[in-house]
Amino acid sequence: MHKIKIQSVYLSLLLAYICILFPWSNFVLSFRPDFMLLVILFWLLRAPNLCSVGTAWFMGLWVDLAMGGIFGQYALAYTITAFFAVIYQRRLVLFSKTQQLVYVFSLLILAQIILLILKAFSGHQFIGWSYFIPSVSGVLLWQLAVSLGLNTGRHSHGQ
Repeated sequence: MHKIKIQSVYLSLLLAYICILFPWSNFVLSFRPDFMLLVILFWLLRAPNLCSVGTAWFMGLWVDLAMGGIFGQYALAYTITAFFAVIYQRRLVLFSKTQQLVYVFSLLILAQIILLILKAFSGHQFIGWSYFIPSVSGVLLWQLAVSLGLNTGRHSHGQ
C-alpha cells in the first residue's frame, strides 16, 4: 500500500470545483453529478486522516459561493453527509461492490434531500423526481471509476 499525499487530495478537490464551475447547458446540467461531494466521499472513505468532516464543511462553503444560492446550504449538506460517511467508513472494506454502490447512492440522496429541505424553507418549489437524477449519474460515475481501478479502500479479493 502506497502512501497518499495531501497534494492528491487538494488537486482532486480543485478539479471537482473546476467541474462545478464549467458552463453546463440546461440539458446536461440536469444530469450533472455533485462532483465535489463524490470527491469528498472518496477521500473520506479512502483516506479519512487527510479528509474530514471539516474538509466537507469548508468545501461546501466554496460550492455555496459558486452556486450563488443560500450561503451555507451545501456546507450543511456536505457536513451531514460526511458525518454519515465516516460512521460506516471502517465497515466499507467489508462491503461488496454492490453494497458500496448502494451506500454511496444513499449518501448522495441524503445530501440532495437536505438541500431540497433547505430550498423548500426558502420558498423554492419541488421540481419533481428529476431532481434526484444527479444522484443516479453520480453513482454511475462512481461505478465507472471503481471499474477503471480507482481504489476505494476495499481489499481486492477477486470480486
